Amino acid sequence: MINALLLVVGTFMETNAAIIILVPILLPVVTALGVNPVQFGLIMVLNLAIGFVTPPLGANLFMACQISDIKFDDLAKAILPWILVMIVVLLLVTFILGISLTLPRLLKIPV
Repeated sequence: MINALLLVVGTFMETNAAIIILVPILLPVVTALGVNPVQFGLIMVLNLAIGFVTPPLGANLFMACQISDIKFDDLAKAILPWILVMIVVLLLVTFILGISLTLPRLLKIPV
């Protein structure tokens, strides 16, 4: 449910504002459910990044259209397969803890 909420929020709200508003609310909830804070950080960033490129309000898409002189409709159609790939990665990070904690463990950072 949190993934769905964050995807919707990421579509309509700027990333920094969403993080500042939602982390103090959601972090105690997810830690009480047993989610590692590092994993939650990755889940949050991935969700908001997906929302930032999701039509109809994908701010990054508008910037890419201006830079590349491509119509918004064409770019929105072209990015749909990539959004599906990003959602698969999001689900893997959400449900497989080892993916989120591999790099901190390799760097011997206590998590």
